[in-house]
Amino acid sequence: KVALAGLVSVALAHPGEHHQHNQAADLSKRSFKQHASRGLAACAEKLQARGGVMERAAERRAALVNKHRKARGLITRDTDSVLNTSHHSSEQYTADTPASVLFASNNTCVLSPEAEIGPYWVPGEFIRSDLTDDQPGVPIILEGQFLDVETCEPIQGLYWDIWNCNSTGVYSGLVATGNGDSTDLSNYNATFLRGVQKSDEDGVVTFQSVFPGHYDGRTTHHHIVAHLNATVLPNNTLTGGTVGHVGQLFWDQDIIDAVEATYPYNTNNITQTPNADDRVFATESATDGSDPVFEYVYLGSDLSEGLFGWVTIAVNTSATYDPTYSFVYTANGGVA
Repeated sequence: KVALAGLVSVALAHPGEHHQHNQAADLSKRSFKQHASRGLAACAEKLQARGGVMERAAERRAALVNKHRKARGLITRDTDSVLNTSHHSSEQYTADTPASVLFASNNTCVLSPEAEIGPYWVPGEFIRSDLTDDQPGVPIILEGQFLDVETCEPIQGLYWDIWNCNSTGVYSGLVATGNGDSTDLSNYNATFLRGVQKSDEDGVVTFQSVFPGHYDGRTTHHHIVAHLNATVLPNNTLTGGTVGHVGQLFWDQDIIDAVEATYPYNTNNITQTPNADDRVFATESATDGSDPVFEYVYLGSDLSEGLFGWVTIAVNTSATYDPTYSFVYTANGGVA
């Protein structure tokens, strides 16, 4: 039985992100999350009855894990409980474990009306599933399943825009003091670990990427934007539509620590900020029903063979936001 009750979330690094702290906005986000959590709780029966959406999700995830294993040769919470909960299964799962067992847990991140976008969103990135661009680090397969918080239906045709820094804390697509070599103008045209992908009939998007490193003042994280009703241009980028959400996703602290002990993550001498000390993590996980941390399994026997992470994301499709940016990727490359 699917646990539907859980459906209610190599260079120097730059000196960190700086955000305005707005108490009124934080209260608004908390109110939204409480409402969304109640709405998702009422979705359980509808999702169970809707043509096997949850069963297909379990089967698809198990198949995806097996695919990437072969290719390599091989609950509702608040911030404290999210921090103290392992999202890595403690069971002795193998590639032969039935899908109904392996993916019985299905946590959901209830997305705030507008969370932290950070300074390094780059509009104009390519629609693609493989974001690695030969970047070194721990390989990851990410799956997000998007649900409409009002209707409980999977959101087909949503575009998931995702980006994160590389293994040593550097973002592609920009040149800025502290973000790697600020004299290297070729980074404007780099696209590593950035991309956009369209959700299928079950609201699912899948990416291949690399586990993020860290930089000053922030825990390990991924940035996400949800685009609705966008149009695909001939150059395989998006235009128009609306932004229904801006947010961030995280990993358990123990898996972060394990990754950071490996090369090239361990060449970064900047002090790590743990999840427990990260303001954005606290904001995103403060309300019952929001668990913005990936569930995950190892694809092989150790980190070098990669991780598979998944999360179900509830979106308010009626919301519209206008995220800010300082860089954009154009037909002629990246510009500030």
